[in-house]
Amino acid sequence: MARTARSVHARKKRRKVLEQAKGYRGTKHSSYKRAKEQVWKSGVYAYEGRKQRKRDFRALWIQRINAGARQHGLSYSRLIHGLRLAEIDLDRKILADLAVTEPEIFGAVVAQAKNALDGKPVDRRVEVERSTEPEQPSQSARSTLEAPAEQTEQAEETEASEAEIEATDAAERKAEELNVDLSRVEGTGQGGRITVGDVEKAATEDE
Repeated sequence: MARTARSVHARKKRRKVLEQAKGYRGTKHSSYKRAKEQVWKSGVYAYEGRKQRKRDFRALWIQRINAGARQHGLSYSRLIHGLRLAEIDLDRKILADLAVTEPEIFGAVVAQAKNALDGKPVDRRVEVERSTEPEQPSQSARSTLEAPAEQTEQAEETEASEAEIEATDAAERKAEELNVDLSRVEGTGQGGRITVGDVEKAATEDE
């Protein structure tokens, strides 16, 4: 029987293992025998790590749900039992997220679980009342609101005029040095921007 040549597949297999072992210390990244052993062990460690991460997250979710349920007078086990009786299909990840970010919705869910535990009818649609109280303005905001209408109009006009003026940074600094009002300067730069030359020309005309 003729011998089967599989050098191409063998080299491909070795290259794949050595690529997975790239970055390992010692001869574990260059020797195929040691690299193969270390890659196999790394896969075992990664599998265990994924399982442990799932357990850690489940424990964290249970702690958050328990803390939120205790605020409404229920334990974690009673809450889960009540949700099953109420046929509310929410997993622990969603419940933990609601307990942390949406306490009003979580409170409504706990109320339905309590109704199921007490034998009361369960509402399929839950209405949540959110606090919509307007924030009290600060002292500075009150003074601004209580300002006369003329002052507010003047401030708006000055802000609009300042927003329309376009000048370079160097031109603004030059205008401050020469005490030149930029609103009276005609810009000759790109797009009508005021340049340093325009400011100096306006200063000489004022003199």
